[in-house]
Amino acid sequence: MKIHILDDWFDTLKTLPCFGKLDQHQVTVWTDHVEDEARLAERLREADMLVLFRERTNITRALIERLPNLKLISQRGAYPHIDVDALTEKRILLCSKKPANEPNYAAAELTFALILSAMRQLPQQMASLKAGHWQMGVGKGLRHRTLGLYGYGKIAKAVAHYAQSFGMKVVWWASEEGRARALKEGQMVAASRQAFFANSDVVSLHVRLTPETRGLITADDLAAMKPDALLVNTSRSGLMLPNILLEALKAGRPGMAAVDVFDKEPVTDPHDPLLCHPNLIATPHIGFVTEDELDIQFADIFDQINAYANGAPVHMINPEIWPQVQPD
Repeated sequence: MKIHILDDWFDTLKTLPCFGKLDQHQVTVWTDHVEDEARLAERLREADMLVLFRERTNITRALIERLPNLKLISQRGAYPHIDVDALTEKRILLCSKKPANEPNYAAAELTFALILSAMRQLPQQMASLKAGHWQMGVGKGLRHRTLGLYGYGKIAKAVAHYAQSFGMKVVWWASEEGRARALKEGQMVAASRQAFFANSDVVSLHVRLTPETRGLITADDLAAMKPDALLVNTSRSGLMLPNILLEALKAGRPGMAAVDVFDKEPVTDPHDPLLCHPNLIATPHIGFVTEDELDIQFADIFDQINAYANGAPVHMINPEIWPQVQPD
């Protein structure tokens, strides 16, 4: 099978133990990102199978219609970037394993690193020191402050564990079902949504992006936050409508933000208004980008490819087209 892997920007996958799972296939790895669909379609013209590196490339109907040989897309996790209906119409299978019960510790670790960095002004203090100015301000400690976690899932629970180790008070908000689970498990749930945002010193978002959760966090939510509070988003930018965060920072509520995700990625404009805001610290969507986490994720992705090649696909998102479509 001819397999094409997109967006492996640092040519990392070949160095991981899991890459050996593809030894029986003809593999092409693309290390740059291509936005132009015509150019991308030309690259992928002979691909039988396509491996996606998370959501770095959108798989649109227009692109799908340009890929006559494509039989399978293999990836892991959610798939808001893929036109599943178009795949199904073209009899192309999508396989995407949901993460196992183990949380994505890499994302949880980055979340807490951003909390520490923002509260202690680490990027600004480092820049001041390197510029020869010594200290530039006074940061805030975490002990006895309140961390509000929006979304009662595995990553958020790992972040809660870190926060409690630092002496923080943890308060939760989530869907009605998530709040019920939190209460059942003895967790502290805010009295209301407004109280959650108003009383938290740090709010960290941990919600999957779906059509139902797009725009979940509103301008009113952000306006309810304290003027010295911190908003952290290592989940998805689409949880807020475009420009809401920038306008909130301009208005001074919250006073700070730390993000790993953006409306349009990659962000390559150093003059991007959000990126340039003095009260924002940011990382380039690296929440999952560790060697350990990539080996876990791509082992699953490559197992899906081999299962399909052996005539027994797993984790099918559009199983209605199977077994009408079979590997050659």
